[in-house]
Amino acid sequence: MVAARGLLRRRDREHAGRFLVEGAQAVREALSCGSVLELFVTERAATRHPELLSPPGVRVSLITERAGAGLSETATPQGIVAVCATLGRPAVDATGGTRLVAVLAGVADPGNAGAVIRVADAAGAGAVLFAGDTVDPHNGKCVRASTGSLFHLALGVEPDPQRAIAACRQAGLQILAADAGTGRDLDDVVDAGTLAAPTAWLFGNEAHGLERELLALADHAVAVPLHGRAESLNLAAAAAVCLYASARAHRRPRSCRTNHLRSGQN
Repeated sequence: MVAARGLLRRRDREHAGRFLVEGAQAVREALSCGSVLELFVTERAATRHPELLSPPGVRVSLITERAGAGLSETATPQGIVAVCATLGRPAVDATGGTRLVAVLAGVADPGNAGAVIRVADAAGAGAVLFAGDTVDPHNGKCVRASTGSLFHLALGVEPDPQRAIAACRQAGLQILAADAGTGRDLDDVVDAGTLAAPTAWLFGNEAHGLERELLALADHAVAVPLHGRAESLNLAAAAAVCLYASARAHRRPRSCRTNHLRSGQN
């Protein structure tokens, strides 16, 4: 229990190569992917979720409500917490064989980062890369916000954002930077057929956006159009619009994409 409680701290997670997953849905996804090393359950949670209590090869410990609260960062602990092996891998390993990737560069809020993982999973992306000075993907709030989606796709961690971009290029992906200030209108990019190509979307810090040197490495900067009076979109909402635009382009019949590109050239 003491070692598990230490995983609430980033330095302990990095040292141990383990992190905590809280809640029945997230634990269920972790179990299905074989990532769980140990499971802590209160009597109340055990009664509610008996189907989660017999995972092969996983030690299950019954704990008190007080102990469960000690493993939780939420106001209302669910009473079920798994210890899992960390998921981060080098960017070059995470990007292979996928047509859609989200790259988070300098994203500070763990709730936003987790929401983008969830959106990327829903849109059919193959990977999310955490690049540069970005929040720890194993942060408890990030894990909870992903609602188990971090177990469904490749999770890349790269301290150098330029190397993350290079890994995407090596995987055959074009780089599109989401930038409200300098970008072409997303509708125009869609109409031009640009999104039909395998793509890595680059998203920056919530307050300051992307650094200039990263924008310079992108093939195109793209802005989500605001048709109403809203001042802006938050990171997760903008990421959802961009990733789903790519997902739609990738799923159109090839003949439609070809005709669309030809009409755009006339």
